[in-house]
Amino acid sequence: MRRRLIQSTLAVVLVVIAVFGVSLVIVESRTISSSAQERVDSEAVRLVGIVDSRLLGKEDVTAAILHDQVTQDRYAVIRIPGRPDIAIGEKPAGDVIHAEERGEGGELVRVEEPRSTVTREVGRTLLIIGAVALLAVIAAVLLAIRQANRLASPLTDLAETAERLGSGDPRPRHKRYGVHELDRVADVLDSSAERIARMLTAERRLAADASHQLRTPLTALSMRLEEITLTDDPDTVKEEATIALTQVERLTDVVERLLTNSRDPRTGSAVSFDLDEVIQQQLAEWRPAYRSAGRAIVSSGKRHLQAVGTPGAVAQVLAALIENSLMHGGGTVAMRTRVIGNQAVVEVTDEGPGVPADLGARIFERTISGRNSTGIGLAVARDLAEADGGRLEMLQAQPPVFGLFLARTPVKRAPAPDDEEPTVR
Repeated sequence: MRRRLIQSTLAVVLVVIAVFGVSLVIVESRTISSSAQERVDSEAVRLVGIVDSRLLGKEDVTAAILHDQVTQDRYAVIRIPGRPDIAIGEKPAGDVIHAEERGEGGELVRVEEPRSTVTREVGRTLLIIGAVALLAVIAAVLLAIRQANRLASPLTDLAETAERLGSGDPRPRHKRYGVHELDRVADVLDSSAERIARMLTAERRLAADASHQLRTPLTALSMRLEEITLTDDPDTVKEEATIALTQVERLTDVVERLLTNSRDPRTGSAVSFDLDEVIQQQLAEWRPAYRSAGRAIVSSGKRHLQAVGTPGAVAQVLAALIENSLMHGGGTVAMRTRVIGNQAVVEVTDEGPGVPADLGARIFERTISGRNSTGIGLAVARDLAEADGGRLEMLQAQPPVFGLFLARTPVKRAPAPDDEEPTVR
């Protein structure tokens, strides 16, 4: 492209120089010739006037007297009737420019100038025109190179940007070139880079979330299957198999929820559901893990609450809090339900050291963890809670108290007398 731009610019300049240069040479040549002829004519007129004045004054007319009146390199001949011809200067050889004038006394003055002087002057003019044309060509080449670089370099940069996008590097360059069309292409490439970056981020986030969220259900399912293989009691096998099937359904719901949340975290499928069922499901699922760790998990508070949300998402949020207490907390884990205004609140707390002071509210940020974990669980849990219009907050850091706030629907039946009694699981 650079070569084509240089060649095209140079061709245009050469055509312009050829057209205007030839015309200028012709005009200058004629002008120089006309000027030379006018000078010779003027000198002939001037010389005949001198001769006339001397003749009228009865003065001598000789070559010595008139020598200084003739311009150097010119030849003059004065013919006075009845007298010998008077020659001034050296007669030029070859082609000449001449002029003749006749005076009042009958005298004839002829002035000659060699045409070579005109040729030399025309040559000097041609040399000047050629030098100017050469400078114009050089300036055109430099300008063409600069313009070619200005256009070709951005195209090279844009090609490299497109190549980087194709190779999986979606970083936008935000580089502009001062050319509207090229800047528009750069804008489109930067927008594409940002979209690709968001898509890659969403994919990586989905992979990380899936890895984290599926680990717990798969571990629980594996424990149920191990209990089935270690027992011969049909009733136990049936019970564990039923729980395993429930966990498979929850696992399916986790996958669907992750896919939905990856497309649009704000998209929810909230319905009215029994909060007790979700809590009892989580207690049953996590009971083996806590039993293996020598710890207990209890539930208490308001019973038979109807909340608005997605049961699967609420289960995942509670599972993340329970797992967080299992991994980082200590002692007994307590799940307490209560009502605040038109909201149902599930509080999860344990007897561990709590959240370090330097983390604070950052505990819900991705990759933020106090004990070398992935730092994804609480971030995903907050996204799931907010997708259905709820919220997840840390109410207290030491000891840790996390609260899941959900919109509440009216209670369908009166609570039993023991609704407020704590239950150990």
